[in-house]
Amino acid sequence: MIEIMSQKCRVSPKLPWKVRFFVSTMSFAVDISRRSNFTVNRTLMNLFDFKSSASQNSVNGVKSSDIVVDTSCNLWFRLYTPTSNATADHGGTFPVIVFFHGGGFSFMAANSKPYDDFCRRLARELTAIIISVNYRLSPEHRFPSQYEDGLKVLKFIDEWEGLIPINANLKQCFVAGDSAGGNLAHHVAVKANEHKFHNLKLIGVIAIQPFFGGEERTESEIKLDGAPLVTMERSDWAWKAFLPQGSDRDHPAANVFGPNAVDIGDINFPATIVFVGGFDPLQDWQKRYVEGLKKCGKEASYVEYPNAIHSFYAYPELPELLCSSTRLAILCKSNNASMANNVI
Repeated sequence: MIEIMSQKCRVSPKLPWKVRFFVSTMSFAVDISRRSNFTVNRTLMNLFDFKSSASQNSVNGVKSSDIVVDTSCNLWFRLYTPTSNATADHGGTFPVIVFFHGGGFSFMAANSKPYDDFCRRLARELTAIIISVNYRLSPEHRFPSQYEDGLKVLKFIDEWEGLIPINANLKQCFVAGDSAGGNLAHHVAVKANEHKFHNLKLIGVIAIQPFFGGEERTESEIKLDGAPLVTMERSDWAWKAFLPQGSDRDHPAANVFGPNAVDIGDINFPATIVFVGGFDPLQDWQKRYVEGLKKCGKEASYVEYPNAIHSFYAYPELPELLCSSTRLAILCKSNNASMANNVI
């Protein structure tokens, strides 16, 4: 009986010491940097948020550069292009993935070392061009600033003559993101319907453990409260810092299929794949997101890794990383929007 109870109360799998150290350090950094009045001590956070520079020289088969989109709001992205030993499919072109980093809308950046490492790895292993967006952060810039930045980047690359690599296939473009970035990927795909693109075509949404929520406390949030990185208290703080003042977690930015949901049944929304972790407190919201898309007539599915914590994809030491990379590679080789059938 004691063994059964301990199994039920377990909020984390056994993790390598390097992963435990990094998770503990980042959790500490976030907790001491965020204030009770829903502001962030940027100076303090920057002591822990190590940055990586772009490299025009190939590093592990990938080169990178920073492209400015709008100086007025410091909007830019880091471009990752495969170089050595990269073989392009589909007529010698590479798919394009527009990626939004996580961090609860308030932390991290496109040049944060974990995300630079991750996007460089994606470009190499998927043989794809990665555009990692450095969007504005809350609480200095609340909803909908981040979604507006995402749409502005899509417009920019749609008209991006002379700068975009000639082997970039804008007709095979995905929006992707992890955690809060997965939330952005959804909302940017919705906002993309506001604009008529000439060269760019969105064929898929890749949401890696997306950050959704609501006023309701789900079973996974309660059962896994205290799991690595994500707790109900940290999530509540992030929503308070991001959403318009006076809003609750049933705002449609957080609870996309909740009581205040925006109807997306009649809009053009690309096929969606969601990655879910068995030790992620947000998993119930992520699965509801997939079901909500299906009810709206959209193509959607999820892949679940039972032993994965939130942000598992950032740690090469974890076996789930290899599995997810393989699935993404198959997905990116698809030449149509039927992603779920190509991945599952």
